[in-house]
Amino acid sequence: MSSSYQKLKPQIQSLPEKPGVYQYFNSKGEIIYIGKAKNLKKRVSSYFNKVHDIGKTNVLVKNIASLKYIVVNSEEDALLLENNLIKEFQPRYNVMLKDGKTYPSICITNEPFPRIFKTRNIIKNGSRYYGPYSSNYAINTLVDFIHEIFPIRTCKYYLSKENIQNKKFKVCLQYHIHKCNGGCEGKETAEEYLKHIEAVEKIIKGDANELSKMLHDEMKRLAAEFKYEEAHLIKIKYDLLENYKAKSIISNTVLDETDIFGYDEDENASYINMLRVSKGSIIMGYNIEYKKRTDERKEELLALAIIELRNKFQSSSKEIIVPFDIEFPIQGVTITIPQKGDKKKLLDLSIQNVKQYKFDKLKQAEKLNPEQRSTLVLKNMQEKLQLKKMPMHIECIDNSNISGTNAVAACVVFKKGKPSKKDYRKYIIKTVEGPDDYASMKEVVYRRYSRMLKEESPLPDLILTDGGLGQMEIVRQVIEDELNINIPIAGLVKNKQHKTNEVLFGFPAKSIGLKPNELLFKLLANIQEEVHRFAITFHREKRSKAQTTSELDEIKGIGEKTKTELINHFKSIKRLRNAEISEIEKIIGKHRASVVYNHFNVNLSTQESNK
Repeated sequence: MSSSYQKLKPQIQSLPEKPGVYQYFNSKGEIIYIGKAKNLKKRVSSYFNKVHDIGKTNVLVKNIASLKYIVVNSEEDALLLENNLIKEFQPRYNVMLKDGKTYPSICITNEPFPRIFKTRNIIKNGSRYYGPYSSNYAINTLVDFIHEIFPIRTCKYYLSKENIQNKKFKVCLQYHIHKCNGGCEGKETAEEYLKHIEAVEKIIKGDANELSKMLHDEMKRLAAEFKYEEAHLIKIKYDLLENYKAKSIISNTVLDETDIFGYDEDENASYINMLRVSKGSIIMGYNIEYKKRTDERKEELLALAIIELRNKFQSSSKEIIVPFDIEFPIQGVTITIPQKGDKKKLLDLSIQNVKQYKFDKLKQAEKLNPEQRSTLVLKNMQEKLQLKKMPMHIECIDNSNISGTNAVAACVVFKKGKPSKKDYRKYIIKTVEGPDDYASMKEVVYRRYSRMLKEESPLPDLILTDGGLGQMEIVRQVIEDELNINIPIAGLVKNKQHKTNEVLFGFPAKSIGLKPNELLFKLLANIQEEVHRFAITFHREKRSKAQTTSELDEIKGIGEKTKTELINHFKSIKRLRNAEISEIEKIIGKHRASVVYNHFNVNLSTQESNK
């Protein structure tokens, strides 16, 4: 493990297992490497948990002082964002690995009767570009689909009004196979043609509901007329349109210089994410945190963060995208709160990143201060049960017996929400005959807490019973009526599947509404499972010991010390019975070994003597 890993370990362990792009920084704060990941946590961890075959990678790892990341929705988005950021920052360790590849976009030309085609070259001549797309298959499918549905020309003629009037061009094969309406000969007006272009742009932007409905209705009409082949052709187009999801929000040439801000908060802090779009591509993601001091409104905090971040990164964007309305004093800047479309998708991405940032901060804080989480859970328990003080010391008692035999009980102790195993106690039931759980509970509770009073040991802040109303009442009678002490009592009730499903508190007892996914419920269920495990384990040990010692008791001349030595070595009667006499001699000597060996092999000895 490298020293850089030890420093970054808390952050790496809390990374999300989602697609995204990670950025490594050196001690000077310079970006030295940018990479993409299908799973951020696994990918980043892989840099630090081994020595790499490539020397350059080992040098890179040694120079990593900090890291940042941006979460995205898919591997394709990660690929595009990585490409954008590498071009923007040209990190040292990326230079020899990247070829500066440009991903393809869809171009709608700025000319009469616009053409539509795939291109990697962005020419600023008024043409409109959509993309880029990380998948060649996706963009080719979309372009083919557009030309399949709409009569868009594929020729490169300049169809000006004058050229058409002068009959400079002739229709081609596309016209004769009904793929073009012959605008070159004036068989279609520019206005009619532009309606097709408008519909195409809606599809590219993801707003194709009207066209989808039209195709669906047409498909149903043809099917009703038993024109199944024609309906099937329409269905192919309809399915292509419905399943089309190739367009990415990571790069979109429709958007220019724009700043996007996501916001989240908790009781103590506000968290803000900033995404910067330049020339249609996301070029930066950045998070900050504000500690709250008074009752600042979220609108004020977001406005403050926007001003700080725009100054920090010298942004002069004329548009900012935010999740809610704010008072922003800078003139000439448009505030947008998008409800749909690409801008809304970018805002959602920014909010996703700020939520992840908030989660990471809280998770890292818990790891640096493990008691913080337990304290929050115990504080929640105090509020739910309306206790006078936080239950830092909790005890839970459980009985265990089979038909009243070898009856035992166990008590587990949790301090500060964690098991304190040195304080666990086992009890052999002494005064109860038969399977009487209530009487056994009464005996154990009295023995335990009367002794604690006598020894002046600290009493628990809360007693939990492994059972419902009856067990709670037995504990209350001992604690309050016989010992005259005041300790809150709660009952943990299991369902038919023996899983904790209800918490009872108070007299008369009431059910405390807790959801299974709440941390408090999980703590209580954990305590109940622990006391049950501890009691069952003790009961099995006692039953096994009783069975074992009873058989050894039949051997005359073997005392308690010898029995203990044999059981500690062989662990069971079966293994002792099958042991060679030489092995037994090593434990208890020749004389006693022969007594034990002859006891277990008496039948064999008798048979041999009769031969």
